[in-house]
Amino acid sequence: MNALDHFLFGIYPYICLSVFLLGSLLRFDRDQYTWKSDSSQLLRTGSLRWGSNLFHVGVLFLFFGHFVGLLTPHVVYEPFISAGAKQLMAMVSGGIAGLLAFVGLTLLLHRRLGDARIRATSKAADIVILLLLWLQLALGLGTIALSAQHLDGSMMLRLAGWAQRIVTFRAGGPELLADAGWVFKSHLFLGMTLFLVFPFTRLVHVWSGFGSVAYLVRPYQVVRSRRLNLPVGHNQPRQPDAGV
Repeated sequence: MNALDHFLFGIYPYICLSVFLLGSLLRFDRDQYTWKSDSSQLLRTGSLRWGSNLFHVGVLFLFFGHFVGLLTPHVVYEPFISAGAKQLMAMVSGGIAGLLAFVGLTLLLHRRLGDARIRATSKAADIVILLLLWLQLALGLGTIALSAQHLDGSMMLRLAGWAQRIVTFRAGGPELLADAGWVFKSHLFLGMTLFLVFPFTRLVHVWSGFGSVAYLVRPYQVVRSRRLNLPVGHNQPRQPDAGV
C-alpha cells in the first residue's frame, strides 16, 4: 500500500467527518438564516417535480442502504443470508435506486443550467454540489458492472470492513482497499468529499429533514385566545352583534 492510499482511506475520512460535524454545528449556530435549500420553484416548475421526486426517493434509499449495508457486521446477517446473496440484492436494489436518482438529478441539473433565470440566481456552490452528486451517482452505477465480475461478495466484505474500521477507530482499514479498482476508490473518495463540503452548501437542509421526525412525538400545541384566554376550539360565549 502506498502513502497516497494511506492518506485517502486512513486519514482523509476523519478530516471529512470532523468538518462535517463541526461545520454543521457552527453553521447552525452562526448562520441559521442560510440553513435552507433555496428552492427555485417560483421561477419555473417545469421538470422540478419529476426531477426532485425521483432524486430524493432514489438517494434516500441509497443513503440508508449504504448506511446499513456498510456498517452492519457480517456476523449479524450471516445466519440469514450469504455474502454473495447480499451483494446481489444490493446490486439490484441499489442499481434501481441509483438509476432513479441519476435520472432525477440529470433533470434537475439540466433545469438549473438550461434556464437563464434559474442559472442567474444560482450560487456557484449550488452547481458544484449538483455536479459532484451527479458524478458520484455515475460512479456508483459503474461499480455494479465491476461487482458482477465477482459475485462471491468478497469486495463487498472488504468495503464494509473498511467502513467499520473507520467508524470504530481501528487500524487496518486502508489495507483492505489495496487491491480495489479505481472506480471503487473514486466512489469512496468522492463520497467522503461530499461530507467535507456538506456544511458549506445547501445540503445542510438534510439535517432539518431528519429533525422533522421529532414532530411525530411532539406534544400538541395549545393555542389560546388573547381576548378570552381560552383554548381555541372551546365553547366560547357568543359576542353581541355590533350595534345591538
